[in-house]
Amino acid sequence: QRMVFRTMPTRFALSFFTLCLALAGLNLSPAWAAKGNLQVYFVDVEGGQSTLFLTPAGQSLLIDTGWPENAGRDADRIAAAAKRLGVSKIDYVLLTHYHDDHSGGVPQLVQRIPVGTFIDHGPNTEPKAGGPTEKIWEAYQQVLATGKYKHLVAHAGDVLPIAGMKTTVISSNGEVIGRNLPGGGEANPYCKTPETKPMDHSENSRSLGVLINFGGLKILDLGDLTWDKEMQFMCPANRLGRIDILIVSHHGLNPSSSHALVDAIHPRVAIMDNAATKGGAPQIIDEVKQAPGLETLWQLHYSERGGAEHNTPAEYIANPQGPDQGNYFLLTATSKGSFTVFNSGNSKSQRYAAR
Repeated sequence: QRMVFRTMPTRFALSFFTLCLALAGLNLSPAWAAKGNLQVYFVDVEGGQSTLFLTPAGQSLLIDTGWPENAGRDADRIAAAAKRLGVSKIDYVLLTHYHDDHSGGVPQLVQRIPVGTFIDHGPNTEPKAGGPTEKIWEAYQQVLATGKYKHLVAHAGDVLPIAGMKTTVISSNGEVIGRNLPGGGEANPYCKTPETKPMDHSENSRSLGVLINFGGLKILDLGDLTWDKEMQFMCPANRLGRIDILIVSHHGLNPSSSHALVDAIHPRVAIMDNAATKGGAPQIIDEVKQAPGLETLWQLHYSERGGAEHNTPAEYIANPQGPDQGNYFLLTATSKGSFTVFNSGNSKSQRYAAR
């Protein structure tokens, strides 16, 4: 990334203290990444999902676009994230499914920043005439019909053509990957843990989920994939192996995040795209925090449902209790497996060594 400093008269020498203040004022921490690193920007879309990846090869992937309407709030936040990362065009936009909190922002997004290719799971499976999902689907189809964008339908097992990281499709349109990935294949003892989660056969169960490999790092994002679909690739054997970073499914709602998944993958870090009053269910917060090997749960918002008893410590929450501030997380990863998470809410970073 190019860093621009204000020119100053040569007769004035900056002391070390003054220089530190100048650098802090430029807010370099979230925008800077050394050459060869992967950057992952978790945009606050208040209970939806929107995650922007920038690879060392200079290619960008946006997973989901947040909500519709809101005067284009979510599209504005995504565009601001892209600008901070030096992204002038989003090469790939992956829509996990067609619910309004994941795909509603498509029309507003393309008005603010160029997009190369849209990736999805195929046709909408909730064709209720006039329903909210049908409206989101139709608005998306209108964008595709302009002919300005390439379009790719992804299937379970596919590897997406994104330079700089390996992106494997784990689930799509109700189907899941049918082979063991590197590091996977061991018997999963957590399949025996009883589950009492509600069933959900909406677009959530059709979510397009991906596993991203970047050098020694593994990042899992399954959208809103439901627990019964998780069981299909986690039982009786764990086809994924261990994961470094889990993007908590479904904003931390109960129809997702089975023990067979969360406990077996041994995530080091979990990041939850919840809002103050959406997602962040106490049961899921507790399940994730208790996952074997977990070092930190990061939440985009303080969960009102979770309260003081369940929420992660305040230093790991981007938007504390009160009015939304639009704060974000930025994860910067090296190919050797170490990574840092920056919390814009308190300007603090935490580094994790390679495993």
